[in-house]
Amino acid sequence: MYKLSLSIDWFDKHSEFAYSFIRIFLGFALFVRGLILSFDPSLITQLTGASHWYWWYSYVIIAHIICGVMLGIGLLTRLAAFLQIPILIGAIFVFHLKAGLVRVEQSLELSTLVFVLLIIYSLFGSGSLSMDHYLARKRDTN
Repeated sequence: MYKLSLSIDWFDKHSEFAYSFIRIFLGFALFVRGLILSFDPSLITQLTGASHWYWWYSYVIIAHIICGVMLGIGLLTRLAAFLQIPILIGAIFVFHLKAGLVRVEQSLELSTLVFVLLIIYSLFGSGSLSMDHYLARKRDTN
């Protein structure tokens, strides 16, 4: 019981790591999503059901790849998250809201979760395991 208490205390003191790991996973997931869409451009037209928005699809793919990497390493995290928000608004309100909850493919609840996480990271920043934090510390010591 004592070891369990110590473990819980350690996790309480280091909750910042969980915040950073979620950011890293989110960035990696968006990066992979961008790669998948770039390797198979027809997939995005299948997901959306519209093929006349190619300029928007290019933005989605490029933003997922670049901002996904930025989120993953925690570099310019607020900007990277903020640039992803319009994509998720489009995904939620234009495409997923029509289909409803709990689908086998991309779903409304997953897109909404990613949207909320992006808002959190655009407001609160990257956390301690990030390039932003490292560069800020380095700048403060000089």
